[in-house]
Amino acid sequence: MNQRNPGVSRRSFLAAAGGTATAGIAGCLGGDDGLEELTVAHMPIYPDLQWYVMEGEGYFSEIDAEITGEEFTDGPAIIQAFGGGDIDVAMFGIVPAMIVIDRDIPAQVTAANIREPMGIMAESSFRPTFEEHGAEAFAMWAEENDRPFRFGTFPQGSVPDVLLRYWLGEVGVDPEASDDVEIIEIGGASAVWQAIANDEIDGTSIMEPVPTIADEEGSSVTMLRTAAEILPGQPAAVTLMSDAVRDSPLAAQFLEEHVRATDFINENPDATAAHVEEGIGMPADRARKALDSPLSNFVTDPAEITDATPVFSEFAANNGQIDERLTNEQVFDPSVYESL
Repeated sequence: MNQRNPGVSRRSFLAAAGGTATAGIAGCLGGDDGLEELTVAHMPIYPDLQWYVMEGEGYFSEIDAEITGEEFTDGPAIIQAFGGGDIDVAMFGIVPAMIVIDRDIPAQVTAANIREPMGIMAESSFRPTFEEHGAEAFAMWAEENDRPFRFGTFPQGSVPDVLLRYWLGEVGVDPEASDDVEIIEIGGASAVWQAIANDEIDGTSIMEPVPTIADEEGSSVTMLRTAAEILPGQPAAVTLMSDAVRDSPLAAQFLEEHVRATDFINENPDATAAHVEEGIGMPADRARKALDSPLSNFVTDPAEITDATPVFSEFAANNGQIDERLTNEQVFDPSVYESL
């Protein structure tokens, strides 16, 4: 890895020079690889928390390039931007990352952001029946309520959706064939919470902060199973880098700061909660509680999620999101992390 620029960093220099200086200075202070700016796509979600810490703590000043963040609300928009060459690094779900790779766009996953961040939530009254009867509990619910058990989660093929379908399959329920279970597509965590609050759904597959919000609001929809209990090492948000970035010293520099942010999250939850409030908009007190959740497992090492990734690759292939199941060797480039 090349030596970092001595003295004042490029980012802090540009900040000191003022916004009008950026255009004139760009191109003069790039790293040894010639890349002078990295555009990083991210989403305002808990699994992308490293971005908000890196930004809030000023870690980008240690990278020999100007870092520009682009916030997106969904994975498909990031896929389109990555395919158009507008994005160098993307922090988003493992499934959309696979779609980018499947489309022969030169990129690979160099880091995980989190592992096992999802939970299956269900009406608390359903739990005792499920624990005693397993899959038959859904038929019993449907008969008692004269309608199927309604799960509401992100659109089909998303990480929460894949985990939900995988879990249902493991307990012996085929949601496509069953009259006792219905999966409703909902866009966004806030919309999932509203559906819970409005009694529109009976359960969900979701990440923080929805479980914490539901708990604090006294919702009858509570945690039934965590991802760690369903699929150890479950992948979710990852860091995808273009080949141009991976082949440059900036890749290791970026992951150094990613590791630093992961350590910060795990060691400084109070300060991290402030970054959550600033970046994602969740009140700091709730954010702090969510950081103690069994779903808040922030990591950087991609090896933490490789064992469970084939499950998602198989689902993506079966859904037609990718042409064929991708191997871990196609999805991951662990060499950048291993070089640190």
